[in-house]
Amino acid sequence: MRLYLLSVIEPSVGEPPPPAEMEKIMAQVAEFDRSLKEAGAWVFSGGLHPPGTATTLRPKGDDVLVTDGPYVEGKEHLGGFTIVQCEDLDAALDWGRRAAEATTLPVEVRPFRW
Repeated sequence: MRLYLLSVIEPSVGEPPPPAEMEKIMAQVAEFDRSLKEAGAWVFSGGLHPPGTATTLRPKGDDVLVTDGPYVEGKEHLGGFTIVQCEDLDAALDWGRRAAEATTLPVEVRPFRW
């Protein structure tokens, strides 16, 4: 079994979906999470606060610079993630596809390096 990271990519600009649509999306995400757990593939998941709440630590010579905000400005950011345990990449891609359908957002699937 390998571990895979499913990264949910959110837009950094624009308005969030209206409340009724967001409620539907959150129900879909809850169902996705339930199915992951029932299949024994769920390891950990979490949503993140917006990029403006981030602090970036950057090595510079013998020091580490601390700055508020994300490492780079972009049109998209990491909004949340799920770690799954699967037999292979095909199984992880299937969970990634389901995550994209549930969240209505792009999902990047990446294996952990061991």
